[in-house]
Amino acid sequence: MNEALLRSLTPSVLGILVRRGADFAAAEDAVQDALVEAVRVWPADPPRDAKGWLVTVAWRRFLDATRADTARRRREDLLDEEPAPGPAPAVDDTLQLYFLCAHPSLTPSSAVALTLRAVGGLTTRQIAQAYLVPEATMAQRISRAKRTVSGVRFDQPGDVATVLRVLYLVFNEGYSGDLDLAAESIRLTRQLAAAIDHPEVAGLLALMLLHHARRAARTAPDGSLVPLAEQDRGRWDTAAIAEGVEILQAALARDRLGEFQAQAAIAALHADAPTAEETDWVQIVEWYDELVRLTDSPVVRLNRAVAVGEADGPRSGLAALAALDDSLPRHTAVAAYLHERAGDLATAARLYAEAALKAPNLAERDHLTRQAARLNTRQAARLNTRRSR
Repeated sequence: MNEALLRSLTPSVLGILVRRGADFAAAEDAVQDALVEAVRVWPADPPRDAKGWLVTVAWRRFLDATRADTARRRREDLLDEEPAPGPAPAVDDTLQLYFLCAHPSLTPSSAVALTLRAVGGLTTRQIAQAYLVPEATMAQRISRAKRTVSGVRFDQPGDVATVLRVLYLVFNEGYSGDLDLAAESIRLTRQLAAAIDHPEVAGLLALMLLHHARRAARTAPDGSLVPLAEQDRGRWDTAAIAEGVEILQAALARDRLGEFQAQAAIAALHADAPTAEETDWVQIVEWYDELVRLTDSPVVRLNRAVAVGEADGPRSGLAALAALDDSLPRHTAVAAYLHERAGDLATAARLYAEAALKAPNLAERDHLTRQAARLNTRQAARLNTRRSR
């Protein structure tokens, strides 16, 4: 059973049904039914035209549902319009589906779920497992999203920035559950990059590849987090880094800088450094300055404070941090790191412990707790050394 083929055909089949007159919600349900039937039938009887088979079965499922739904009698006219069996038209509706699933009326979580379902071809169960929520909860979320976009015209122009934001959210979900959402977001972004020539699409793809290249080195065998400076760079995926850098360079050459290109440039500078000590922090600060200009994001300013601390010393980093709201996520963790770099171990240990209580996930909490314990142990050792003298 070629699951990758099924998932790659899903957007085209869904688009064909919508263009024939099915509303999005009903068409998406019919396509999912067809995918289930394909999993059942294809291993013993594979079709010669996989796409045509899916279109035929999905259309018939849609018509069956139409007949059973008395509230939608007007759709009975579609019974006479079923096309004759044959090759499906070679029209790629993937891009329109991206824009539809990233509709501004949807919440970010609903847009992500709908994109994974309609464009990614994933089942509700797979998406629920990835988000660690009950399948019924995810089914309700997807159903609400489909109802929201059902009345939207399929040929309306979409907002590329919204689509990219949804894909970025998918990537940042990471690796929870059985489904690797980071790898899935890269797959979807590749599809989008093939469908639309846009430097920020390329920038996002480059950013994902450069971050994903470090995946194997991000955790120790016991599952604990490994900070960037301590990662074994020999475990980084050099092929993914090379691809990401090549895509980024082509995007930057078009001189239409956007935030994803700037983020990718920062990731590329980290990837280019043979060791943590050889990182070009001065250039990274310059890229963060560009990001601040583009986004004026407090989170970007927070990350910039870390870079300033590395480029100009921890006191400069703390000065940059002082201008920011201390309620920002990870503000306390950044303050702890900069105080440690400045030699104030007592303050750093206290701040690491405070940051652990605010951590957004268990792995980060454990890491910050270990940092606090490490500094407390160092301070105790120093005190004992002084007493022994």
